[in-house]
Amino acid sequence: MQLHTIGILGTGMIGSALARLCVEQGYDVILSQSKNASALKQSLGDKAKIASVEEVAFQSDLVIAAIPFSAYQMLPVKALSSKIVIETMNYYPSVRDGHFPDLDQAHLTSSEMIQHHLKDSFVVKALHNLDFHHLYANARPLNHPERTTLPVAGDDEAAKQTVIEFIQHIGYNAVDIGTLSESWRIEPGTPLYVWPYVPTIPDEFNEEQARQYYLTHAGKPLTASQVKEMAANTQRHFPVGGYAEDLPTIHTQLVAEIYQQRQAK
Repeated sequence: MQLHTIGILGTGMIGSALARLCVEQGYDVILSQSKNASALKQSLGDKAKIASVEEVAFQSDLVIAAIPFSAYQMLPVKALSSKIVIETMNYYPSVRDGHFPDLDQAHLTSSEMIQHHLKDSFVVKALHNLDFHHLYANARPLNHPERTTLPVAGDDEAAKQTVIEFIQHIGYNAVDIGTLSESWRIEPGTPLYVWPYVPTIPDEFNEEQARQYYLTHAGKPLTASQVKEMAANTQRHFPVGGYAEDLPTIHTQLVAEIYQQRQAK
């Protein structure tokens, strides 16, 4: 499936990083209306435009849902019918989303819950397991020695292949780790979430040196076989979901600073 136009629902930190990657690789991008969309569009130039959520869904060849998990029911079911939807949403019950009993008790994965809502769409879990800075900064050209590999999960084989090819185009290798019921293997708190894609900071660095190192370096590149093995060997953990203390301290500081800057505007 040849893709020309990528719709991005959500123009926060993850959505913005993905929009930039898409435009840099020649895709047209349609951003959903939000308070951040105008500034983002201006930085992206003529390859980007802003539209309503329904228009984004109808006009795009592929849609990326980059909104908080707790808002997933706002995704338009009819407009997204028959569309491939990459969902980047991560379940953070204590710091953002509140508790969903079916997730807390592991009756469903968060991706399965989204698929149940988007019953006529092809949901693929991907592009969710990097922090926003490294999602953009770690992208590398094909065959670059530092190009790393991302995991993908989904129930439809053709949809997953389309997403894998898209990810390859925007700067990463990608590998299928299974169905949406297996997507817990790549959720927050698992070995493939954030940490492999960020650098190990030398112990002797002070706070400022550590921050600069974090912003200018990536984790060691992962091969497809390493990603598959890490996913296969992951143990399901409880409580389910992500917690701020499980993330790199510098990442949480960067997020807090960005929120403060936006609130000050």
